[in-house]
Amino acid sequence: MANYKIPSLTADIFIFDDDFNFILIKRKNDPYKDCWALPGGFVEYGESVETAAIREAKEETSIDVELKRLVNVYSEPDRDPRGHTVTVAFTAKGDMNNMKADSDAKEIAIFSAESLDEIEIAFDHEEIIKDCLKVAKNDL
Repeated sequence: MANYKIPSLTADIFIFDDDFNFILIKRKNDPYKDCWALPGGFVEYGESVETAAIREAKEETSIDVELKRLVNVYSEPDRDPRGHTVTVAFTAKGDMNNMKADSDAKEIAIFSAESLDEIEIAFDHEEIIKDCLKVAKNDL
């Protein structure tokens, strides 16, 4: 059997409310330390991307979420400076009143689409956020 290099797999979660405000976390670690990002992280071996999304949301935001929709898969080889990483993005709902930065999240806050130009966003998450907003609004 040939020896293949395999990209890493992550899940990102767009947690939003009825007014389409959403949660971002400020990263505690490199890459993109102190930049805002969607909650998310690496899928563990033997774990589904859905389970990873729910786990990562809880670990980084302290929120139990219900996944609403698979938005897209983002796979540009250079999207993460650590190496080729493929992410699966989901929209989700959860009680945003319970949010608290946890795990590798330095800070947590609620944002609107209008605030995207005012903050420094990690990775390709601005593109993912815009796609998630479209999907969430279309699901109304």
